[in-house]
Amino acid sequence: MKPLLIIDNAIPFLEGRLDRDFDCRILRPAEISPDAVKDAKGLLVRTRTRCNAGLLEGSSVDFVATGTIGMDHFDIPYLESRHIDWQNAPGCNAPAVAQYVWRALAQLGFDPKSHTLGVVGKGNVGSIVTEWGRKLGAEVLVCDPPRKDAGFSDEEYLQLDELMSRADAVTFHTPLLKSTHHLAGREMLEKLRRGAIIINAARGGVIDEAALEEIMEKKGLKVAIDTWEGEPRLNRRMLEKADIATFHIAGYSRQGKERASYAILSGLERHFGVSLDKSGLTGPYRSPDNLTLEAIRESYDIMADDAEFRRRPEDFESLRDNYQLREELQ
Repeated sequence: MKPLLIIDNAIPFLEGRLDRDFDCRILRPAEISPDAVKDAKGLLVRTRTRCNAGLLEGSSVDFVATGTIGMDHFDIPYLESRHIDWQNAPGCNAPAVAQYVWRALAQLGFDPKSHTLGVVGKGNVGSIVTEWGRKLGAEVLVCDPPRKDAGFSDEEYLQLDELMSRADAVTFHTPLLKSTHHLAGREMLEKLRRGAIIINAARGGVIDEAALEEIMEKKGLKVAIDTWEGEPRLNRRMLEKADIATFHIAGYSRQGKERASYAILSGLERHFGVSLDKSGLTGPYRSPDNLTLEAIRESYDIMADDAEFRRRPEDFESLRDNYQLREELQ
């Protein structure tokens, strides 16, 4: 008997690659319940499914994978206590998020030749955002306490308060942890320069939206938000005031989704000892050959996504689930 896999219907590029080795059941996130996963051996999800005791206790699941970089929907201590193997997709959509960030910066008037960019978190995404900034001629400041504490010497790592006070634009690329919840709170936001740009394409709770709503008016901040605190519920006042508002699709490129599915397939191979077809899927990131602001602008119409969201903010999940994957900057 083939092991049962429960698969989120929003994970693309898996069709025809699993049926030989697994019994596959495709479900919407709302349908992935304790009853649905009880007899499954594997669970393939995205961010809307919390993989914890509430879902998995008493089930046969011994492998979970997410087609995302972030894992704040995984209760890692619980999974490890139950010897449940897990897989994420580190770096899969990093080039797409970098494309989003730099397209937003271009839209909001950031000039790499004269402005300073602050990058909070130099992981997979932050590294590419930083790389592009320096290639475009910008001064880039970096804050990443874990990297600094781990002894990485590739940067002069600043404290967050210094970065916030010196940068003309700040973009966040941290996971959502207890230590990063409201990392950009009132005190830090007050340190921003008048007219500064702030971008959140990380996780909603990293920025205190209530404080941002107040301070952005007082200091004339320009704001781009892709990830919202409490999404899919929204602060409608923030939606109205933000210069750019999108529906958590910064990383939604075709190539990023292919990399995510490649990581999931690799995790399944490792855990179940099978060999799966990964042909035709996009491989690792390569730096673009022709990196200019004009090329970035032409690669992605960010304001079309903004306009669609403002027309139908109540359809956050539907817009996200049915998003037409864009092409990354080549």
